[in-house]
Amino acid sequence: MAALEKQCTLSVHYDRSTPNEVGELKKDLESSDVEKKTKALKRAILLQLNGETLPGVLMTVIRFILPHEDNHLRKLCLVYLEIVDKTGPQGKMLPEMILVCNMIRNELTHPNEYSRGCALRFICKMKEAEILEPLVPTVRQNLEHRHSFVRRNAILAVHMIFRNFEYLIPDAPELVYQFLQGETDVSCRRNAFEMLCQCDEDKAVKYLVHSLEVVSSWGETLQLSALKLIRTICKSKPEEKATFIKLIFELLQSSSASVAFEAANTLFSLSQSTTAVRAAVECYCRLLLSQSDNNIRLILLDRLEEIRTNHLSVMQEVLFDMMRILSSPNLEIRKKVLSLASDLVTSRNAQPIINLIRKEIHGLATEVGDDFEVTLQYRQLLLRFIRNIAMNFPDCVALATSVLEEFVDDELAVVAPDAVIALREVAVKYPHLQSSIIERLGYIVTSGLHNPRVLRGIFWILAEFSSNSDQVNNSFQAVLTVVSPLPLSPHVTKNTETEVFSDVQSVSSDHSFHSVSSKKPKVLADGTYATQTVIEELATGIEKRDLNKQGPAVRSLILGGDYFLGVAVCSAITKLALKSRNLVNKQTSHKMNANAMLLCSSLLRFAQSSEAPSKMDSGSAERIILCILSLTGDVPGDLFLRSSHIAFEEYIRERHKKEDEKLREQAEKDHLQVDEPIEFRILRTQRQFGGLLDYSEHSSALKEWDSNFVEEEDESIEFDLTKVVQLTGRTDPVYAEAHVAVKQYDIILDILVMNQTTDTLQNLTVELATMGDLRLCERPQSHNIGPLDQRSIRTNIKVSSTEAGIIFGTIVYDVAGKASPSRSVILSDIHIDVMDYLHPGVVSDAVFRSLWAEFEWENKIAIQTNIVDLGEYLDFVIRCTNMKCLTPRGLENESGFLAANLYATSIFGEDALLNVSAEKTAQGNIVGFIRIRSKMQGVALSLGDRISSRQNTVK
Repeated sequence: MAALEKQCTLSVHYDRSTPNEVGELKKDLESSDVEKKTKALKRAILLQLNGETLPGVLMTVIRFILPHEDNHLRKLCLVYLEIVDKTGPQGKMLPEMILVCNMIRNELTHPNEYSRGCALRFICKMKEAEILEPLVPTVRQNLEHRHSFVRRNAILAVHMIFRNFEYLIPDAPELVYQFLQGETDVSCRRNAFEMLCQCDEDKAVKYLVHSLEVVSSWGETLQLSALKLIRTICKSKPEEKATFIKLIFELLQSSSASVAFEAANTLFSLSQSTTAVRAAVECYCRLLLSQSDNNIRLILLDRLEEIRTNHLSVMQEVLFDMMRILSSPNLEIRKKVLSLASDLVTSRNAQPIINLIRKEIHGLATEVGDDFEVTLQYRQLLLRFIRNIAMNFPDCVALATSVLEEFVDDELAVVAPDAVIALREVAVKYPHLQSSIIERLGYIVTSGLHNPRVLRGIFWILAEFSSNSDQVNNSFQAVLTVVSPLPLSPHVTKNTETEVFSDVQSVSSDHSFHSVSSKKPKVLADGTYATQTVIEELATGIEKRDLNKQGPAVRSLILGGDYFLGVAVCSAITKLALKSRNLVNKQTSHKMNANAMLLCSSLLRFAQSSEAPSKMDSGSAERIILCILSLTGDVPGDLFLRSSHIAFEEYIRERHKKEDEKLREQAEKDHLQVDEPIEFRILRTQRQFGGLLDYSEHSSALKEWDSNFVEEEDESIEFDLTKVVQLTGRTDPVYAEAHVAVKQYDIILDILVMNQTTDTLQNLTVELATMGDLRLCERPQSHNIGPLDQRSIRTNIKVSSTEAGIIFGTIVYDVAGKASPSRSVILSDIHIDVMDYLHPGVVSDAVFRSLWAEFEWENKIAIQTNIVDLGEYLDFVIRCTNMKCLTPRGLENESGFLAANLYATSIFGEDALLNVSAEKTAQGNIVGFIRIRSKMQGVALSLGDRISSRQNTVK
């Protein structure tokens, strides 16, 4: 085993050799057939890598393979010589190596440059000074070879010899420095320069200083090496920055993207002055526009994101250059650009930015091909960006509002609901814009808009913010236009009104059509009375119309069964009619009230008729009846005029409160505690920090300065008794328990093993296995445990996704002094809870809805609990799932029902969505459902199982 561990650097599957195979290998190696020689040598290499001893094969290879003229065969021979043992059991060099040295020397002087290069690469991997010493003069001669391939590998050989055995070639730095003076090949100069940087930094700096004027004409690889040296030198000797700063600025304009990027990184790390930062940022933006690879662009955007934190004013200067990258079709890049730009918009550049976004929106009008879904998501990002500008910059809110209004009239009808919500917030925050918003929305609603969700929002805005007589009149007429003609019935349209009237006149004279006028009071559903006149059609009368051709879009939607939209129309027209009592003359006000009552009553009657496509739900019917009672004066009108506005203001306050909490939490992260060290780079000294200092991170310097300093990542795992899992029984010969801690992407198991016997346990090993997306990083070591002694064993397990997993295994051991076979104790399973990966998160309602529609995995759970309080049950769900409630709370116990959205995100960036829909019955218990959605099936199932197992036990 010791010999195997000594030389087995690569484990490859093979058939174990037999005694006769060594003889066959020798025979094939001695064969004159090149193909047989090649196969045999490959076989010998494979056996040698796996630790097999091949006596006598080395000499056969030296005699029959190394002198061969076939280049491929000689290359394989060098590989074999690289891995074979070169010393005997006593550590002395094998005598066969003398022949190897002669052969290698012949290769180093071979007329074929490929053979020379392969031999030089072989020397780079040699670790035996006795073999290298006679080869050094020949290696030095190869530095002057005519072919760059040989010189390049000769430099590498000199480098490795000097690094491992400096005494063999003590003048190597001076030799390489002289070599650099006359070398013209870029790759050779790069290898030589790297050798100087690692072995003699002063000579490398000397060469770089003498070549400052021509560095800009160097090759790409050599320039990158020069930048690396500059960073190292300037960190250890800050006074040298002035020497190289001009060169760095020149390399910023390099035609090579990698050189320009590294130059910008170097400049930013060496200087935080405004000029330096501006030059670095401009270089990043130039690369952002010139590079087509999306991964490179994402890296550049991440870099700009880091710079924005401390150099906001500089980033604002390049905002428009950065916005040009929005032309990229990649959604992630667009998302990062808009996120970065949202903090860079100021009152000075807000208006041009809005105009730029408007052009971008118009350019997306035709993008409805294969990337239709991506285009929709991008339009939502643009909408949120415009909404933030509108809410933060009053001077540009009018222009931003006009862009939002274009979203409302969007033909794709996907981002329009979010645009209506944004306009609603703008109208609340900026009352002087309410008139223009109402006028624009009134025009849009009468132009054939057919999105029910958008229409509901528009009706609410028209009714809520119409404050003078003209606005009330115009809004009322707009709402009435989209539902006319009245009453609501599939047989009443603008055409049929004329037809019915003419038919009634002609048929009445022939007594073939009669109208029945009923003067008997009619009891309505709310208990009030009404007189009704009914016109009955004969069988030969006018045929029924198709519901899809019932005039305006809103009317068609309502007659098609969208009663939720009908309730919104009734509520809006009721609000406007109530407002008209104090703003217009009585005659106009009475007419408005009559039309509003006719609309509400006809909608109720249609929903209850046999012609309705579906029956109206009780909640919608109650709402419409409430509208009628408000119009008749049986219910105070303030219920409509004030309650909804108060509720909306409460919603806005709650939203702003959440945003303020998020900003406050972020600010608290940036605060320094009273005992935290504050870093002043200008006050650093090389004596205090050991000479070499990284400006970007101060933790390593603090470690050198203070031995008691511990980084956050290196802090010990906090011990929690609730995370201790018993693995074996107390009566078992070996007792074990484990402390399970989850840290980032690792599960750390601290296993305590106790020997409860009076015997010594040898080779005790904890053998673990996993199920799910868990991977065991290392096998725990074996231990010898004395009688009644204990050991602590730690092992790491990698986690790759937010799914529940299981860790199981056994403890295997031998009893000292007994010849019995190994014994084992089976361990209890360790169940990894998905809650260890989740933490609460916050997203907007629009993002929550889009994620809900996108995720395909859903777990629906029936509520079965002993809890009788809705608010208490919601608190239980929040505690149980470690999620954040996005819905404003406080009314669930008063209303008797609960509808709440919860959100959490995992350490892997996965989202978990949860919706609670519950109500309290007359018996006092809670009924309803919980629905969980996630992109990963395991998350939805794990959360559902956790709630189901705990909701029955909570009291």
